[in-house]
Amino acid sequence: MTSNALRPPSLAQNLARATARPRRFAARADGFTLVELLIVISLISILAAMGLVQYRNSVLSSREAVLRTDLFRMRDAIDQYYADKGKYPSALDSLVSDGYMRKVPEDPITKSSDSWVTVPAERDPNNPGAEAGIYDVKSGAQGTALDGTNYTDW
Repeated sequence: MTSNALRPPSLAQNLARATARPRRFAARADGFTLVELLIVISLISILAAMGLVQYRNSVLSSREAVLRTDLFRMRDAIDQYYADKGKYPSALDSLVSDGYMRKVPEDPITKSSDSWVTVPAERDPNNPGAEAGIYDVKSGAQGTALDGTNYTDW
C-alpha cells in the first residue's frame, strides 16, 4: 500500500511547478501599460517645463546684473572724467579716446552699444557758450526687469 501522497515529488515535478505560470497571469504580458507610460511622460514634461522657466529666468537675471555693472562703470568713468578735466565728456566715445574706458560696452538687453541713452548736463551759467556734455547714461532697452522696474529707470 503505497500512497502517492506520501511519496516526495521528483525533480522533474518540482521544476515543472517552478517554471509554470499560474493560470490567472497567463494572459498578461510583461511591460508597462499605456496609462503608466502616459503618467511618466507627463511628469517628465512638467519637470522639463519648470526647468526651462528657471533657465530663462537665470539668463535674464545675469543679463540684468551685467547691465547694472556696465551702468555703474560708465557713470564712474564720467565722474572721473569730470574730476580730472572739470567738464563732462561730450560723448561716450570721449571716455574711450581719453583712456577712461577701453570701449563702450554693449547693452546686454538690446545687444547693441549704440542704444545707450545719455542725459545731458546743465549748461554752465558763467560760460553759456561751453558744451554741456554728458552727465549720466541710461539703458535704451524697453521692458521691465525681473524686479518690476523699467530698464530705462536704472
